[in-house]
Amino acid sequence: MESHEIKIHTEFIKLQDLLKFAGAVETGGDAKLIIQEGRVTVNGEVCTMRGKKMRPGDHCAIDNELELVVT
Repeated sequence: MESHEIKIHTEFIKLQDLLKFAGAVETGGDAKLIIQEGRVTVNGEVCTMRGKKMRPGDHCAIDNELELVVT
C-alpha cells in the first residue's frame, strides 16, 4: 500500500477536502462518490461521511491501495 503524509495547519480537515488536497481525487464529486460507495476507510473502519473531521494522527485509505496520514 502506498502511503503519504499530509501536513495540515488547522485543527482539522474534512475527509472530502483531504482527498482533494492530497490529489487522490480530482473533484469534490469524485470524492463524494467513492466515499458513498464505501471505498474509503478512516482509522481502519469504513466511513461514508464525507464531512468527517480528520485530525492529526488520523489516517484514511482508499481501496486499501492508497493511505493518507494526517500530521
